[in-house]
Parts: sequence; C-alpha cells; structure tokens
Amino acid sequence: MDQAQFAARYGPWALIAGASEGTGAEFARQLAGIGFHLILVARREAPLAALAGELRGKGATCITASIDLAGPDATQRLLDAAAGREVGLLILNAGADPNGAMFLDGAIDAWDRLAARNVLTTMRALHAFAAPMKARGRGGLIVVGSGACYGGLPGIGVYAASKAFDLVLCEALWAELEPHGVDVLSYVIGRTDTPAHRELLEARGMSVPEGLADAAQVARLGLARLPFGPVCNWGEADDEPGMSATSAAQRRERIRRIAAISAAYSAPAALGRTDR
Repeated sequence: MDQAQFAARYGPWALIAGASEGTGAEFARQLAGIGFHLILVARREAPLAALAGELRGKGATCITASIDLAGPDATQRLLDAAAGREVGLLILNAGADPNGAMFLDGAIDAWDRLAARNVLTTMRALHAFAAPMKARGRGGLIVVGSGACYGGLPGIGVYAASKAFDLVLCEALWAELEPHGVDVLSYVIGRTDTPAHRELLEARGMSVPEGLADAAQVARLGLARLPFGPVCNWGEADDEPGMSATSAAQRRERIRRIAAISAAYSAPAALGRTDR
C-alpha cells in the first residue's frame, strides 16, 4: 500500500501513546511525514513538547497530552484528548519495565502499576478506540510488545506476562475485526536503541551492546506490517520462527483456523437446536 492509500485507510488522526522519545517518537515523525494529524501522549511533558515543536516546525498538526497510563482514568483521558477527532490509527507504544527486580524483591505497588499500564489500560484503550473504527469500516491498531511475551523470564516476570496478554488479545482482535476492515498488529520487538534503554543500561552499570535495533527502522517496519497482522516479530521474516517456536505466518494461520471453528460452533445450525 502506498502512502496515499495508507493515509486513507488509517487517517486522518493517529494517537500515539508513549510518543515522547525512541520508537514512539519515530512513529510520530514518519506519520507526520505522510500527512497524519497527531495526538501525542506521554507521561513526561518536556520531551513531548519538544517533539511536538519539532513536528509543528515541519508543518504537522499535532496536540499533546501528558497522561500517566498506569492511572485508573488513563483511557478516559485518552478519549478526552481525542474528543471530536477521527482517530483512525492507535499506537500503544508505552509499557517498558522500569523496575529491574525479581518478583518478590519488588513492591507489589510497582507490579500493580506495570500491570495497570500494560494490561488494563491497553485493553480499555483498544476497546474504546476500536469501536468507532469498526463502525466506519476502517482503521488500525498497533500494540508494541516485546520478545519477552514468548516465555516467563526471572527479573521481568510481570512485564513478560503483561506482554503475553497483549499478544493474545491482539491475535483475537485481529480475527474479530478483520472482516470489518480494521487491522490489528502485535508488534514484537527486541532490544532497541532508545533513550529509555540506554538509561536502564547505565543504571545497571552495563555498556551499550552492539546490534541494538534502530528506532526509526523499527517504526518503519511496524507501519509497513500493520495490514498483515496479527503478529510481526522484529528481525524475522514472516515465515521464520525465532523468538518463538512458531513464525508469525504460522500464528496467523492458527488463529484463522480457530476463528473458523469458533464461527461454526456459534452458528445456530451447528448447535443442533430447533425452535419450540
């Protein structure tokens, strides 16, 4: 799909949560470059304002909202920021794990906040923004995940579990919404060169490793793969298993089979009932 087709299918407004830096900021730059209007959301106001100023200087229309996505009112505040605007593309890019601790070594409040941000707010935002897309018969939803979704890992157990939730929810939504013209992508990325990642490495006394993914390239691929959901694994071909034992293509076909079976069982004739 060319840029004009992409804008027609997913425009005119895109809301990007976790937009202030790194991959989120690159999503914003690339969408601004093809004419999208932008709603930029992040917790920290200063980097968000700097990005908005940069994009406005290049002619982009954008508004900003400082929102704590772990808050109980986060989804309502996202809706308030988007009020009166036709959001055809939702990108949920926030959700890194700032804790760096074993489960029992971390305070439960920290895990509550992580789960609220990555699970509850993600679920609620998808529900809120997908409904009007379905009614219009077009739109796109991207949830940026992590290779941690494919297995429990000590030290990031809650984070991995939350990303597994996001993956499975996106796969189900892809099957539900595909017939209605709405595309869904769980974008599973690996270690990416972002300010947040560098800060985490520095805090742990670790040097920046070679081979980190470039944030601009990561964002570019995510946008390109949106029409081909439900999963894209960064650094892997569609039919190549790597992070998981199954490739994105295999997962796609599995979901198609499950969806077909579910549809057959939900049909009244399949239930063997007669009117009485």
